[in-house]
Amino acid sequence: MSSRKPPVFDHESRDVFARSYPEVPHTLTHHLEDEQRLTLDRLAELASQLPAGSVEYNRGDVPIGVDGKPASNGLSIQDTIRRIADSNSWAVLKNIEQVPVYRDLLEGLLDEMKPFIEARTGRMLTPQGYIFISSPDAVTPYHFDPEHNILLQLSGTKVMTQFPAGDPGFAPDTVHESYHLGGPRELPWNDALIDAGRQFELGPKEAVYVPVMAPHFVRNGPASSISLSITWRSEWSYAEAAARCFNGVLRRRGMAPRAPGRWPHRNRAKSLAWRVLRRLGAGGA
Repeated sequence: MSSRKPPVFDHESRDVFARSYPEVPHTLTHHLEDEQRLTLDRLAELASQLPAGSVEYNRGDVPIGVDGKPASNGLSIQDTIRRIADSNSWAVLKNIEQVPVYRDLLEGLLDEMKPFIEARTGRMLTPQGYIFISSPDAVTPYHFDPEHNILLQLSGTKVMTQFPAGDPGFAPDTVHESYHLGGPRELPWNDALIDAGRQFELGPKEAVYVPVMAPHFVRNGPASSISLSITWRSEWSYAEAAARCFNGVLRRRGMAPRAPGRWPHRNRAKSLAWRVLRRLGAGGA
């Protein structure tokens, strides 16, 4: 009898992903409900194994739009996690692949999707994992991320509201450029945007795919929550980021550059130009 474990993503989810990736947000189902590496006690232990720069936590009662990082909750990360049900907090453990048993978890999940990923956007680059632990009703403010991302809900519920990627009405080109040149990922919020958002309600065993740089915010449900993000980059996503950097340099010099194209545009010329500027030490000009 084979001891091979069944896949975490079922056949239907893999089929939906293959048809939708990389630009269409969609929901999936998963089977990580009994994963012991993702209990609160194990996550508190994981937090102590990660370097300080890979742990971020703060108060959870924040607005959708914030200016800079939210305030501290006054607790240690271990107490924040173990008391998440009543600590009014939001926490993320970044780059969990730095710890071998979590690297194994991440790689196993991504291996299930790797054939579909590489058929569309080429070699899967820079796999990374993030774990989010949130108190009841906590908010993750409006922001974007440079990775392709599948967010798996493990316990509790939350609603992610996504907005179209690459549309300057939801994330201005200047904010993209600032982010890729080292600025914050938080985005300016306006209540007039809300009607254009698409809500994804997530409970245990459910997941959502988030395209590269798709603006979004997350509102936790009435119970504490644990979620796992499995992320990766592609040559296209790196080229888009480099083109944004190059545009930022052009804008600083008084020009009004055209925004990079979304996938499948390669953005090769501006990407190469940015790399040349960096080698010449002129990237901050």
